[in-house]
Amino acid sequence: MVQILCVAEKPSIAKAVANHLAGQVTTTSARGIAWIKNYEFNFNFNAWGHSSVCFTSVAGHVYEKDFESRFRDWQGCSPQALFDAPIVTTVANNDKKAIVRNIEEKARSASILYIWTDCDREGEHIGTEIREIAMKTNRRIQVVRARFSNIERAHIINAAHHPFALDERQAAAVQARMELDLRLGAAFTRLQTLNLKPIIKHLLTEEKSVISYGSCQFPALGFVVDRYFRVKNFIPEPFWGLRLSHTKDDIKVKFNWSRNHLFDRMVTTILFERCLTARTATVTSVQTKATSKWKPLPLTTVELQKMGSKYLRMDSHRVMTIAEQLYTKGWISYPRTETDQFDPAMDLRTLVTRQTQDPNWGLFAQNLINGGFNQPRSGRNNDKAHPPIHPVNYVVGTSLTEEERRVYEFVVRRFLACCSEDAKGSQTTIHLLFGSEIFSATGLIVLARNYLVVYPYDRWESSQVLPPFIHGETLVPTELRMEEGQTTPPGFLTEPELISLMDANGIGTDATMAEHIAKIKKRNYVMTQPRGRNGGGGRGGTGNADAPAREGQGGTGVQEFIPTTLGVALIEGYDKLEFEKSLSKPFLRKEFELQMRAICEGRSTKNDVVHQELEQYQEVFVKTSQQMGVLKAVRLFPFTTFRSCIRNSAMDSCVSDHLIEYRYRTREC
Repeated sequence: MVQILCVAEKPSIAKAVANHLAGQVTTTSARGIAWIKNYEFNFNFNAWGHSSVCFTSVAGHVYEKDFESRFRDWQGCSPQALFDAPIVTTVANNDKKAIVRNIEEKARSASILYIWTDCDREGEHIGTEIREIAMKTNRRIQVVRARFSNIERAHIINAAHHPFALDERQAAAVQARMELDLRLGAAFTRLQTLNLKPIIKHLLTEEKSVISYGSCQFPALGFVVDRYFRVKNFIPEPFWGLRLSHTKDDIKVKFNWSRNHLFDRMVTTILFERCLTARTATVTSVQTKATSKWKPLPLTTVELQKMGSKYLRMDSHRVMTIAEQLYTKGWISYPRTETDQFDPAMDLRTLVTRQTQDPNWGLFAQNLINGGFNQPRSGRNNDKAHPPIHPVNYVVGTSLTEEERRVYEFVVRRFLACCSEDAKGSQTTIHLLFGSEIFSATGLIVLARNYLVVYPYDRWESSQVLPPFIHGETLVPTELRMEEGQTTPPGFLTEPELISLMDANGIGTDATMAEHIAKIKKRNYVMTQPRGRNGGGGRGGTGNADAPAREGQGGTGVQEFIPTTLGVALIEGYDKLEFEKSLSKPFLRKEFELQMRAICEGRSTKNDVVHQELEQYQEVFVKTSQQMGVLKAVRLFPFTTFRSCIRNSAMDSCVSDHLIEYRYRTREC
């Protein structure tokens, strides 16, 4: 009988998969680590027939990388030496050593090593670590890996019967990223801390006495600081517009001016007087047409983070943590995916059927099964590894924690909405010619809510009711007035907006964005506050970047980011160096991520990418070292200047400003 060693990435996955594969299972604890279990049973694999299986796990990465001991002493070497200092690989801690011993022991007698790590870059790299451990005691062991995106039984059985080879390219990309992050993070962190700590030590705490650098965190911080200055330096500009209304059949209709508004009062006044002179307006067109609100695309990781932080009252990092828990419990599919299109061969109706028993959305699911089912829309992204995030099994809400319930409900409702129809409506648009000016009014009647019934996160409501108008009809408008207003600043950057910026500019991956955002908060570079909180800065912000936000203090549930004095000082300092590719801008890291993708696609190698990236960053490092005086001088920039900007800016209301690509804007007050 063939002996097969199966190794999962997490103990919870090992337990779930072993229970799916086994008729009867014998469970023992690994020697020296009670929470790592070995599950022993028999299973009939297509490739090897009836086999004896030992199913165990690691707990994430087994190895850690660090510099040789003589380079770990901050005073023992120059930070620049870390760009080419020798790196050693060690087993992380005693628990990891026990995990290594367990795999070594089980691999001795095994013919096959079957790896069950997550099917992403990190999973491939952890798979190579497991292979390395097993081959220390059994050089002839055959190594394969399973491909799976959820732990539903049929899916796991299918994965067991169809092994794949490890993706060496993805593993190499992770190796390159780990080496670069170690070298760059350590070098710049030491450079910043050794030079700036004596100057800004009043901004540091005992727990956060290191001024950390991260090649993803700094561009993310740069976005926050850039928006902060755009809000604080905003100078309102007056404008004027025309507002027309007409009452017909006891219905008051508001018409919008086609020019919206002008920044010239005299010109607006002249146009206003021309309209009054004309006295009558003519209906130039009446158009009624069917319209739709498209149902959402299938759910990706980035979209889950954005929607979660917007609607579920938790930050993106917490959303991903909860999603991972739901995945390991078998309720949803793998939550780290770039794919927004379902494979046409996937049996979505069965997944819908499992939701018919729910008291909240079960009736909607049943209606889909009874004939309302529509194939989901297909987006443009497919990572060829995982399907969009979707529910795998039904679970009663009372069996989940409150946070798990909210995330699970969102995933289910999003999936059911994808399988429904677009919302349908009828839209009427009326155009008037009054003097030389064109005015228009639009009325929407929602005829069929369809997907909106189950998806409350989108809104589409019937608007003003329009009385009947006839093409060519003349009328005397009930009211025309000239109004004055002023431009308003954008709000401070929210988490969904920050995620969109990071995604558009290649800062991190869909799986790591939430972690990078969490780090800039942990490092005290930014603080958060609920949008809509009363105060002086942008959309009701406090205007005080040093004041901590308190949870539950009003707001809409969406968090907005305010940079701390330390965060502002760091970004301002690097901007003043005026590098072509500043550390606070996304360009260097975007190239970094493109190089990782090139390794995965076989267009480059790990060694080439590491060499190229270190060369680029070392050039920036040298220039930063030479101009450290510029960074130190930032301490003289008074924070009271920001507060004066707050007092001098109109912050009563704001318009949404969705950035797709990063644009540099001046920050002078």
